[in-house]
Amino acid sequence: MKRIKNSVFAVFVAVFVVGTAPVHATQTGASATVLEFQNALIELMKKADSLSVSQRYDLLEPAVTNAFHIRLMSQIATGMYWAEATHTEQQNLTKAFKRMSVSTLATLFDGYSGEYFRHIGEKPGPQKTQLVITEIVKSDKSTVNISYITRNFKEGWKIIDVIVDAGISELKVRRSEYHQILKTSGITSLIQVLNNKADQLISQ
Repeated sequence: MKRIKNSVFAVFVAVFVVGTAPVHATQTGASATVLEFQNALIELMKKADSLSVSQRYDLLEPAVTNAFHIRLMSQIATGMYWAEATHTEQQNLTKAFKRMSVSTLATLFDGYSGEYFRHIGEKPGPQKTQLVITEIVKSDKSTVNISYITRNFKEGWKIIDVIVDAGISELKVRRSEYHQILKTSGITSLIQVLNNKADQLISQ
């Protein structure tokens, strides 16, 4: 995990149960969703050195799909432009958002250097959300505080945003990055930008 610190998205998903850290196998609800994703991420990290970015992508994609509500995250990240988009555009944007997210992770998670995850607990959040509070313990024993924002949908608890060190929201970062593209060129242009970047990362 050599370049993890360079990406907010990579930081917020980099909460894993490794080494001698306690594995909370009996966790249920929102915490179970987070921990299941983390376990899948561990398996990838252990194999990362021998895999291409494309192979890492294939391993990560199902875990991201299961853990995150990608459609809602895409909607939040694009704000009012989502409502103006056609159904097809919304579908294509959701796919592009996921491709970009997974390919970013597949690029950044290229090894393992002893980090582990510590589960702190849960607390209610706004608008019927639940916060899963965690921290990463790095190899030098320093920590990064992370809160996963989850919501209970028909298919179960899903992650919809993450706050790092009590201040950085992943979706606020995405929304800020996408705003100018959406303002000047619209949803179709953003879809193309995301897919082009994903293609570039996967081809490495």
